[in-house]
Parts: sequence; C-alpha cells; structure tokens
Amino acid sequence: MESLLLGSEVQSVAMLALLLVGAALLLDDLLDPKNSWHRAGLFAVAALLTLRYLWWRATETLAPIGLSWDCLFSWSFFLSEAAAGLSSLSAFAILSRTGARSQEADRNLAWWEPDPPKVAILIATYNEHRDVLERTIVGAKASHHPNCDVLVLDDGRRDWLRDFCRGQQVRYLRRTDNLGSKAGNINHALGVLASDPHPPDFVAVLDADFVPHADFVSRALALFHAPDVGLVQTPQHFFNPDPIQHNLGLSRSYPDEQRFFFDHLQPSRDAWGIAFCCGTSSIVRWRAVQAVGGFPTESVTEDFMMTLVLQEAGWRTVYLNEALTEGLAPEGLKEYVTQRARWCLGLMQIARSRVGPLAESRLRLRDRWSVVDSVLFWLTSFSFRIACMIFPLLYWFFNVTIVEASLADVVFYFVPYYFWVLFALNFVSSGLIVPIVNDVSQLLGAIPITRAAVVGLIRPKGHPFSVTAKGGDRTKVVIQWRMMMPFLILLSLTALGLLLGIAFDSFAFTDAGDGKYVILFWTIYNLLILSVAITVCVELPRVEQHLADHPERCIILADGRLKRIWLTDLTEGTARIRGVQLLPGAAVELKIRDIGDMKAFVLETTGDGAILSLELDEHQYEALLRRLYTQGAVPSVTSTRLSAVLGEALSRLERR
Repeated sequence: MESLLLGSEVQSVAMLALLLVGAALLLDDLLDPKNSWHRAGLFAVAALLTLRYLWWRATETLAPIGLSWDCLFSWSFFLSEAAAGLSSLSAFAILSRTGARSQEADRNLAWWEPDPPKVAILIATYNEHRDVLERTIVGAKASHHPNCDVLVLDDGRRDWLRDFCRGQQVRYLRRTDNLGSKAGNINHALGVLASDPHPPDFVAVLDADFVPHADFVSRALALFHAPDVGLVQTPQHFFNPDPIQHNLGLSRSYPDEQRFFFDHLQPSRDAWGIAFCCGTSSIVRWRAVQAVGGFPTESVTEDFMMTLVLQEAGWRTVYLNEALTEGLAPEGLKEYVTQRARWCLGLMQIARSRVGPLAESRLRLRDRWSVVDSVLFWLTSFSFRIACMIFPLLYWFFNVTIVEASLADVVFYFVPYYFWVLFALNFVSSGLIVPIVNDVSQLLGAIPITRAAVVGLIRPKGHPFSVTAKGGDRTKVVIQWRMMMPFLILLSLTALGLLLGIAFDSFAFTDAGDGKYVILFWTIYNLLILSVAITVCVELPRVEQHLADHPERCIILADGRLKRIWLTDLTEGTARIRGVQLLPGAAVELKIRDIGDMKAFVLETTGDGAILSLELDEHQYEALLRRLYTQGAVPSVTSTRLSAVLGEALSRLERR
C-alpha cells in the first residue's frame, strides 16, 4: 500500500513539474522582462505563492506549543524561514519595476556646452601594488572628457607612488593619519580641492583597482542635466572571475556574484527612486557633496549612507546601467568573504545611524524601506542558509521533527512556490540564478556575515575598516582550511546521520513515516551543497587572459618574413598566437592594433602556435593598458544557461 501511495505522489510531482515547465516556457515567449506590468504580474504570483507556503508552514507543519525540543526547534526554524520569506517579498516588490537611462544619457550628452565642466577623478588607495594602480591611472588619464583632473589619494604614504604619479603627471595627495578610512581619505581630498583657485564641478570616485572606460565620465555626466541629481552610479564589472567562478571552473558560463545586483536589482531600485551609491564608478556633484559636508564616516559603507544623506538634503541618486568601468574582483576566497562581511556590517551601522529607518529625519518612506530591505537581506538570508544545514542534523541524531509534513503536502505547497520564484528571477535576469551554485555563494560567507549582522546591530560603533586585498601572487593552489572546516564538519555529520539512520532502527529515519522522504531529500541536497562549498575552498592558480572569445588578426615578423596570424590571448605581458610554427626562445616582432610594433620572444610552443613574452617600452605598455581596459565590451558573464554551467562543471571535473 505504501509503495502505491508513493507511486501516486511521484506521478503528482511529475505532472506538477510538467505543468510548471510548460507554463514557464509559454510565459517566457509571451512576456517582456523589461515591461513593468509583466514583471509586476510575475512577482505578484510569486508573492502569493510565498504567502501560501508560509501560511501552510505556520498552520500545519509546526510542533504543538509546549515544553519540548520539537516545539523549540520547529518554531525556531520556521521563524528563520519566515524572516527570509519577508526579505523575499520585499525583493519581489522592488523587482516588479525596472528602469533604463541609456536613452536619457544619449539625449543629454554634452548638455553643458560650450564649456565642459571640470571633473576631479579621485583614486583612493591604501596598499595596492603598482601594476594595479598603473592601469587605473592610465585609464583615468584616457578619458574622452576634455576637462579632467586625476588625483591619487594615498593612505599608504608611499614615496614610490608619489614619484610614479609625478612621472604620470597626475596629482598625488597624502594625509598624516587614516581617520575615517576611505571616506576620510576622500574628504581630505575634497578639502584640498576646495582650496584650489577653480574647484571641480563634479567628483568621480574610483577604487584603486577599477579602470574607467574612456567614455565613463562623459556618459555619467549626461544624467546631471537634471539639476536635482546629486550622484550618478554606474555598475561594477570585473575582468577576472571571482573565487566561486574560478574555483568551480565556471568563469565562462556562470556570472560573478554581483551581476544580479548591478544588472537587475539596481535598475529596479532606480525605477523606485531608491538606487544607491556603491562607492567606486560613481560621480557626485560638487555642490551636493559640499552641501552635506563630504562623505559620511559613521559607517564602513560610506557609499550607501552618502545616498541617504544626499536624499535628506534634497539630492537624487540615479543609476546608469552601462558597463563603463571594470575592476578586479577579490581573487582569494578569504578576501571575498571579508568584503561581504564589511558590507553587511556597514548596513547595520546605517540602520542604527541618524539616517536609519526609525530615526527622525527628512527621508522619504521609500528610503526607509530601502534600508529595511537591505538589512533584511543581510540579516536573514545568510542565517537561514546556516539553519538549513544544521536543523536536519537534529532529526538524525536527536529525533527532533523540524517540519511535520507529508510528501504530498510538500509537493502541493513548496514545489509551486520554489519553481515559480526560480522562474520569475531567472526570467528577469536572463538565467543568472542557478540552483546549488547560488546556494553555495551564500553559504560560503554565511557564518562571518551573520556574525557581522548581529554584532553590527548590537554594537554599531568601534569596528575597524578592513581593506580588501587585491593583486599579489595567485600562481599556486591554496586550500583555505579554516574556511573549509565548518563545511567539512557539517558534511561529516550529515553523512554520518544519514548512514546511521538507514542502518540502525534506533535512529530517527525509521520513525519518520511519510516525512522520511522529505528529510531524506533535504539531507541529500545539503550533502551536495556542502561538497561544492568544500570544492570552492580549494583555490586554483590564476592565469590572466584576454581576447579568448574574440581572436583577431595581427602581423608577425619572424625569420625575416612577415605573416598574418591570429592573436587569441593578450595580457599585460604575454600574447598567444595561432597559425605559425616557431622555435622556443626565438626573437620576433609583433604588430598589434592600437599598440604598434613590439619586440617579443617565444616562451613556449603550442600545437598551433606559440606563447610570446612581450618586451614593451613605457609608451607601449600604457597603450596596451588602454587597449585592454578602457575600450570595448567588458568580459563579465551577463546571462547564462543551465546547460552551459553543467558543461563547464563537467569539464572541470574531467581536468581534475
């Protein structure tokens, strides 16, 4: 009888899955992801299914109220899930609209004619290497806007950087202390600029590792045609894969972790009038920043707080969703997690500040909602991910029932909610939400981020600013044992509980009834997530690459003969060519577009060509930097397909 019931439930699952897939395929052709009415309908259904699921969880799946472990942990997990659900409902409301300002920028290019406004480009730096800073400085100098002043703000007080800036003919500033961290550094520069005979009209802010494209300033300035616009933010793109992309071998098929936010959530926030400053790749009006007394220093995320301070003073923040800068994503997993924990801490500091959602201020209701939404995300999403890993262990080892539900009920309430939300998010984002990988990206930083959220709310002041390390030697395999250890422990306990539950009658598995299939699926899924998280903790060597997807023709002089060949990879020091046979160590000359003739020698031969080491003079090197980073399309993955992710993941396993 039990097998017959199970068979009918499996059929129900299959039929429901087919209906959902069919509806998704039909709607994918009928709806427009840029149409706000279509988006509102999609996310309204997502919200209703979320509420339906949470109501079922609250009324039918919880242990009875009483002095029991079942009651304590069943309700604890539900409250964590409900809080995460509330965060999702807020996100659905925001995503129900979207906006785009590219046409507005096109219409208002050079609105300032005939006199171009003066723009100060500030490059804040602390401990970055010369190669990181050089490409940013060269990119800033290559701006098409005719009236730019580049300033390097050195909180590391390095004499070699002062001398380098002198050679590059850019202004160099340092201060005697590091009070206020990055915000304090920028404010010091604003004070220096205020004393100039002709202060700037606008101030662009760049992190030390972010290279502006040549049209960054002119495109962003176009949106300042509206006199109440105080700040224009543009997205951050990256020319290197983040640790998740790289360590899983998904750099060509899976997006960096910030793509959904910058390409989809920020445009939606802009449509609601609550887009916010993200620090680098932004431009602020001089009169606006002077009116609010510079960048706030009460939070380690001074950028978000700057938007709120400007808004309180009557200045708008708008978002131009164009790839106008590209930078260096954290290459190490430890730096990646530290950066996100700092963002979380900063949001909690803002929540407790003079512009927090409950503070007495002149902020609009939507601005308060903006802060609440961000706090909910950081406070609930990551803690819920931890709970999902831990709570099944209570069942296996202590016979504590967390969710009292049959498989049929789970299929009826959870499956429609889960698949519809997944479809809606992927419909508006061109497939950026990939199950398992997306879960792993949250799990990796869940512990330090949750700690930062709680500590930041309780004790918002007195936390040191942690700079995200960029650059350095990444040529070796590094195992992040300290980060991996919690996942190893959870994986071992989960596997042990499952095995013992199956093998011995004394364990809870045999007493679960129909619910055993629910807990079994949950446990197997957790094992998969934890296994992938452990894999990401093994950091692989990195090799810089460019042009791999867009080879181009160039000319080589070898053995006294000219020949047209294919250039397939170009980095700051090497070139990979195809279509010629050369001997190792051979001296050649290469002619590449926008760079000219350069000497090179053969590092190694390949099956269809060779890898060359480039011998560049100073002018050629700067031309190469401009070629690689200040023009053309950014290398970010902006859409994906599940088949591409699976294919690249399988290739990664085969290489191992």
